[in-house]
Amino acid sequence: MIRAALLMEAHLVGFVFGEEERRALEDELAVDFSSAATAVSALDDPAEIELLLMGWGAEAPSAADFDAMPRLRAIVHWGGGFATADEAARRGIALASAKAANAVPVAEFTLAMITLAAKDVFWAARRYASEQRFLDREAEYGHTGLGGARVGIVGASAVGELVIRGLRDRDIAVAVYDPTLSVQRAAVLDVELIDDLIALAAGSRILSIHAPQIPRTIGMVSAAVLAALPDGATVVNTARGAIVDQDALVAELAAGRLRAVLDVTEPDPLPPGHPLFSLPNVFLTPHLAGSMGTELRTLGAVATAEALRFAHGEAFAYPIA
Repeated sequence: MIRAALLMEAHLVGFVFGEEERRALEDELAVDFSSAATAVSALDDPAEIELLLMGWGAEAPSAADFDAMPRLRAIVHWGGGFATADEAARRGIALASAKAANAVPVAEFTLAMITLAAKDVFWAARRYASEQRFLDREAEYGHTGLGGARVGIVGASAVGELVIRGLRDRDIAVAVYDPTLSVQRAAVLDVELIDDLIALAAGSRILSIHAPQIPRTIGMVSAAVLAALPDGATVVNTARGAIVDQDALVAELAAGRLRAVLDVTEPDPLPPGHPLFSLPNVFLTPHLAGSMGTELRTLGAVATAEALRFAHGEAFAYPIA
């Protein structure tokens, strides 16, 4: 029998793996759900491990950790990727993840935020509570709604593509900045491909961020990009806070020129007293877009299926490229 181990926060086990998944993994891979650890050094007998089931809270295995697991042949990450995936791949370790499944709730959350922001829901709700009077929608909010608006997408990632599809299904104009997106793929997605981020911002009433956080994307939504957005535009970020020049964003928000819907910040969480908590044109949520609560079971089901494919000698359905 293939020997597998859990590398994840122990308190998440019950949220991620249901009874059916646990039974299958115990029966076919001898997984001990009571021995989950966050570091390879804390696992029982790592030299015998052939498959790692990884998740949130786990330390990315180091070169020394990989050396300590000479029989390791595969890693399945139910949360996404990990920092040393390239090192694992160089060692011939097969990799899979539930990243595609986790992208779904993020995209759903983002589409909801875009829709609500376009209708001024967050700001009208605050005004209604403050003024406690009838608000005439047509007279006072005639500019709202997604009709005729263009949404700018930064990054046609797994989440980005789902958001694009959701918007295009509603016949909403979408423009995309992503240096890795081909003209052919943009045509398939039915979006306008723009090769300059400032130009994208200048023509977008809503700018939604879906790029990965890698060295070249940190701060890419710069002061210049933010300055190019039209007055009253909204920045939506469900990706990573560091992709945006947060100081520049705070300055624009404090001036009252832009609005923001932020599920992520830098740092995340913010320190007490940070201006993003109190600015009236910010809707701030505590990193809720990704899978949470009952949604975690979907990630566990995908990871279990991948682990069983490995046990049966089958190719992964969701390999990490």
